[in-house]
Amino acid sequence: MAELTIAFVDLTGSVSVFETLGNDRATQAVTKLTQWIGSVGLENGGKVVKMLGDGVLLSFSSNRHAIETMVQIQQEHAQRVATWPDRLKLMMQIGMARGQVVQIDGDCFGDAVNLASRLSDLAGPEQILVNDAVVRRLNPRSGVRSRSLGPMRIKGRAEPCEVFRIEWQTEMLSEFLTLPADLHTLGTSAESVFGGIELAWLDATRSFGVTDLPLTIGRVPEADFVVNDPRVSRTHASIDIRSGNYVLEDVSSYGTWVRFAGGDNVIALRRQECLLHSDGEIAMGAPFSDFSAPTISFRLVEGNVLLGRGQLRK
Repeated sequence: MAELTIAFVDLTGSVSVFETLGNDRATQAVTKLTQWIGSVGLENGGKVVKMLGDGVLLSFSSNRHAIETMVQIQQEHAQRVATWPDRLKLMMQIGMARGQVVQIDGDCFGDAVNLASRLSDLAGPEQILVNDAVVRRLNPRSGVRSRSLGPMRIKGRAEPCEVFRIEWQTEMLSEFLTLPADLHTLGTSAESVFGGIELAWLDATRSFGVTDLPLTIGRVPEADFVVNDPRVSRTHASIDIRSGNYVLEDVSSYGTWVRFAGGDNVIALRRQECLLHSDGEIAMGAPFSDFSAPTISFRLVEGNVLLGRGQLRK
């Protein structure tokens, strides 16, 4: 066994690209992009374990090289697609994990491989999610910035895993992202960093400040955000803030589904929790595949716009 950093790079947005370009041209575009990802990995000391259609699995013995490579890939690709039409943009969601890996006939197996895959599924477009082992092995002077997203429940794992987001965008590299922090350590600056969350359903839009949380979503008038649909439980879900991150918990009878803006992956919850790491939608009582499902859109509000409890916006 060897200790390696595993990286899953998945392309998102391929459905729209295939619909726009057709199978042949879209396949060429996806293939060219995955080959480029593999070549960047090789140039930085990594190994291409396998190509996965619209994704690439890479391994690195050097944790630093692994992170620097993923940051380079995101930065260069962001410049490449900046002028592309939205319907043709293939974005990247990356999951990384460090751990013991078994290598057999050129393939990799182990918990780090499985975890990197799960984190890739959870990541939004242009995001890099990593486990705590990746962050722990970073040199404090490396210049790599990360933010703790708190403990997350990962499918196939008995215990929650602390997840970090690597901040690679130049505009995101502010000092408060250097170290993980929770609301207690942020003190009075918490409200300026975590503005709140905005929920919208049909013609109702409400903004909740950080100090208003936790909030409940349900069918009854007593809920903080009311969704009057028979498929929605009386108290269907709650949203709270934990370690400075928004967490949705399903407490319903029929389940909750979450998807993030720009991504194709859907997270199904049944008495489970999900980290709301970027804007997206929540289907309640029925999956997104049911066009009639009551669907709430949510938006994470930036700092300095903290509103009072349940303020209704017209």
